[in-house]
Amino acid sequence: MGVIVVDLFVTLDGVYQSPGSRDEDTEGGFPFGGWQGAYTDAESGAAIGANIERVDALLLGRKTYDIWAAYWPFQSDDIPIAARFNAVPKFVASHSLTDPSWAGTTVVTEVAAEVRGIRDRFDETHVVGSGDLVRTLLREDLVDRINLWLYPIALGTGKRLFAEGTVPAAFALVEPPLAFPKGSVQLVYERAGEPVTGVDMSTVDEAGA
Repeated sequence: MGVIVVDLFVTLDGVYQSPGSRDEDTEGGFPFGGWQGAYTDAESGAAIGANIERVDALLLGRKTYDIWAAYWPFQSDDIPIAARFNAVPKFVASHSLTDPSWAGTTVVTEVAAEVRGIRDRFDETHVVGSGDLVRTLLREDLVDRINLWLYPIALGTGKRLFAEGTVPAAFALVEPPLAFPKGSVQLVYERAGEPVTGVDMSTVDEAGA
């Protein structure tokens, strides 16, 4: 069985909206599109590129899919990211899309049922952005790993993944954090059962036992 991997770029205050460009997602009057670029460097770019090389299939929400379908198919395959995204099977969660324009796309209408089958077919199925879809996957306990790129900026407004109504879940850090020259940090978490709460800090020793 493979894994469902969520790739997420977030600010210190948890905003994931429109990291890539000014007009990527202006929903709600979001004025800060393109916040990721100032904190991108060669090292973090290489880490993101290495992660993309692991993608065996893409699973996207409708909004993210529409943005990507209007861009990546028109980029040269000389660009490694474009070559990868255009080549792998793509799945889009939607109840209204009937004729997807991006070659290799399958529409998913019943997320809870169909994603389990997708996970069985591919080693790594990656979900990028797609906040509404990710919240559904978390609710159905279908997120196996979260690749989190945390950036040293707070915006005070915008879409947040872990907002009110988030289903409680515990995650374990499974790789050493990677810090990059312009201040971003890469964190890799995997699901680790139910949250542990109610621990009296006075009973926790220096080793955290």
